Amino acid sequence: MKRVDVRRRAAQGVPTGWGLDVHPVLQQVFAVRGVFSPADAEYRLARLLSPQQLGGLDQAVALLSEAIRDDWSILIAGDYDCDGATGTAVAVRGLRMLGARHVDYVVPNRFIHGYGLSPALVESLQPVPQLIVTVDNGVASVAGVAAAQARGMRVIVTDHHLPGDQLPAADAMVNPNLGGDAFPSKALAGVGVMFYLLLALRASLRDQGAFPAGAEPDLSVLLDLVAVGTVADLVPLDFNNRVLVEAGMRRVRSGRGHAGVMALVEASKRSAAVLCASDLGFAIGPRLNAAGRLEDMRIGVECLLTDDPVQARRYADLLSSINQERRELQASMVAEAEVMVSRAADIDAVGVALFEPSWHAGVVGLVASKLKERLHRPVIAFAPANDDMPDELRGSARSIAGFHIRDALAMIDARHPGLIARFGGHAMAAGLSLRTEDYPRFAEAFDAIAREWLDDDHLQAVQLTDGELPPGAATLELARQLREAGPWGQAFPEPLFDNIFECASWRVMGEKHLRLSLRDPRDGSVHDAVMFNAYEGTPPPLVLRAVYELGINDWQGRESARLMLRYIEAL
Repeated sequence: MKRVDVRRRAAQGVPTGWGLDVHPVLQQVFAVRGVFSPADAEYRLARLLSPQQLGGLDQAVALLSEAIRDDWSILIAGDYDCDGATGTAVAVRGLRMLGARHVDYVVPNRFIHGYGLSPALVESLQPVPQLIVTVDNGVASVAGVAAAQARGMRVIVTDHHLPGDQLPAADAMVNPNLGGDAFPSKALAGVGVMFYLLLALRASLRDQGAFPAGAEPDLSVLLDLVAVGTVADLVPLDFNNRVLVEAGMRRVRSGRGHAGVMALVEASKRSAAVLCASDLGFAIGPRLNAAGRLEDMRIGVECLLTDDPVQARRYADLLSSINQERRELQASMVAEAEVMVSRAADIDAVGVALFEPSWHAGVVGLVASKLKERLHRPVIAFAPANDDMPDELRGSARSIAGFHIRDALAMIDARHPGLIARFGGHAMAAGLSLRTEDYPRFAEAFDAIAREWLDDDHLQAVQLTDGELPPGAATLELARQLREAGPWGQAFPEPLFDNIFECASWRVMGEKHLRLSLRDPRDGSVHDAVMFNAYEGTPPPLVLRAVYELGINDWQGRESARLMLRYIEAL
């Protein structure tokens, strides 16, 4: 196991105003995340940022209002990941609720059309819609927007990705990350941007007298979809996103989620009544993402659009089987990648690029993510674009703190014009295409920029914790409070603690997992603990430092506190 530098988060202030029913440990957990009082954790929809602050909405709302009034055909152009699928479903459902009668959607096939609103996707559209609305893509679709407009289509771009040097000449563009946009939160996912556009459109239609008294559509019914896409896309859970996610999860917990979401919860063997954000990120999101990686994301979108519970369960079961296939393929590819890395250990690349002709382009992002976690290096994994394009590679990049991967690709593009055919993304994740023959030159350039930008401190893996749990604090009551205090997620991390334990006993579960009894030397208490994918043929240390989540074990309907180990080291 790679050594990790365990550090404790520093308090940002003093918690105040909490009742005696809120555990002191939870108060401290909140305080180090900037939540100092109960008001800071009130995730009411009334506290959402106003849509009026989001740039580009006026033009987009005016065009959509015209489209609804004049009965235009509207095509939602989504993306083939979970954010794109949920955003597409929100757009289709929301526009129909607001009076649009001719709304359809299209999701590009990554192996045929490429990413986003590409010229190839535009060329394939039959019949030609009057208006295209992109979701979770479009800010880089300069050629695609131009192709659509050349065929007589109007285009609204809704996106959250970082813009490049040139913007498409869309009829309207909504993106909180455009330069100069005053919207306070830059963390909206693509589905969140679409939800905000619908809120603004509803307000405009209300002012126009479009709704009979008492018949204004309730857009909050879409929030379970917004929650799934927001968590799965790993955008920072700032206060505004936490409001959106918590509202969506409340709908699911109360049994009011859409049929597809409820079916996916059931298929993943999660409990809707106690659903938490990690369930969305680790169970629901991957099932939707698998369709876009290996099959056709229309399966995922149709699952989210159907109101028939029986049909929804059929889609959910199909998505689960596709996800299982994805897991098996991913495991094989990761194993191959680890062999490649071990054989190249003498090279010691800082920016790691990997390519295997047999790899699947839909899964390379997961390979990059796994290798990034194990190596603590920025990683880009490549595969052939598709069978019809053997001379082109698709790459998916994952990065570490301190290395903005999209900026790194932009720098390589500036230094080596023409080396990268296309690229785009965020600070921590990006995608790109290049010619197969240029892979060695790109790998060298990527490692060079990583060596320039990263020093030894960046390359040391760090695990931040909330410190020690006091003796006697690892109770079921605290575990419940921690679970219910979320939503936890990106940039608002789930509470982790670190303590010194004695290993009283241990055994292997299912060949790779560890089940342990850990004794706290301070008071002699013994705690049940598990650590997944941790057994490598040697016993755990007799005395160890453990980083862990205080979780809940629900066995045969009986709940108990359990330590979910994330990292251990011998002392």
